[in-house]
Amino acid sequence: MTETTRPTPAEIRAFRAENPKMRERDIAAQLNISEAALVAAEVGLTAIRIDADANRFLERSEALGEIMALTRNESVVHEKIGVFEKITTGKHASIVLGENIDLRIFPGTWAHGFAVTKTDGDQVRRSLQFFDKAGMAVHKVHLRPASNLEAYEAIVADFRLEDQSQDFTEVVSTKVEETGPVDVAALRESWAAMTDTHQFFGLLRKLKIARQDAVRSVGEDFAHEVRADAVGDLMRGAAERDADIMCFVGNHGTIQIHTGTVKNIQPMGPWLNVMDPTFHMHLRMDHIAECWVVRKPTVDGFVTSLEAYDASGEMIIQFFGKRKEGMTERADWREILASLPRPDSVAA
Repeated sequence: MTETTRPTPAEIRAFRAENPKMRERDIAAQLNISEAALVAAEVGLTAIRIDADANRFLERSEALGEIMALTRNESVVHEKIGVFEKITTGKHASIVLGENIDLRIFPGTWAHGFAVTKTDGDQVRRSLQFFDKAGMAVHKVHLRPASNLEAYEAIVADFRLEDQSQDFTEVVSTKVEETGPVDVAALRESWAAMTDTHQFFGLLRKLKIARQDAVRSVGEDFAHEVRADAVGDLMRGAAERDADIMCFVGNHGTIQIHTGTVKNIQPMGPWLNVMDPTFHMHLRMDHIAECWVVRKPTVDGFVTSLEAYDASGEMIIQFFGKRKEGMTERADWREILASLPRPDSVAA
């Protein structure tokens, strides 16, 4: 195949069979196709096309019982084991506020769905996988031994589409967010006037500023840079102090949140892994170009986060200290952030 020739579904399956140990996203990258095209090539074999209506799925999701919810972007995989519960659906945004499964979902981006069954020896792995129009994964739900198989099979049967083709055509958005030069005075004025962290998104839209540009420009009293490897220091510091944190990972279709402690932190090559009982995370540390400690004013005082960005300015991952509305930020969280090394500091 040349670079300009798109592989057929049969060629995709053949390449996959020849490279059984290669990760799916790596196969898709090697073939210059989307991950959804890779899954679609298996329709009629190991995959079934299903309705990707996010809210329709959420209304049925609690019946699945215990599952593993997976949300990722190019640099980090975030996995939580639990139950879909406390669900509120909306046209533009839906929320899952379960004890372990905590999601913010943007239904307009969910465009394609597949039910996938894989057999490995005696083990059968089942999942529901959702993608955007460009074929990028926005969310996946993997069944576990305790899952309700009947509920899963009922969802697949009810959501099954007439179109069961193996072909997949990506629709890539050409929309570009307008951003301009930063008016630092206006930025600082608007930033200082915030009373809730959620007002930050409106601030960026109003001033037409990219998030990273705002963080870089607002000034040391509101944001300061730390070393690119500071995420590892933060995770280890939180583990040592038994501190409850909030870890946000998302793409433009889903944001997934872990709230609680982190314990079993395992670096492996470029990856920083968390392997706790109900929370797994796999972060490519070499993708982090910048890390910032960011302070936003609220009615309860400053709320501080750590934000990691890749080389293109996209936020990879974000951390907060666990906090309830009406309470000030915890001292142990602020101490962890205060201990993070600045970029010009010498590594020990």
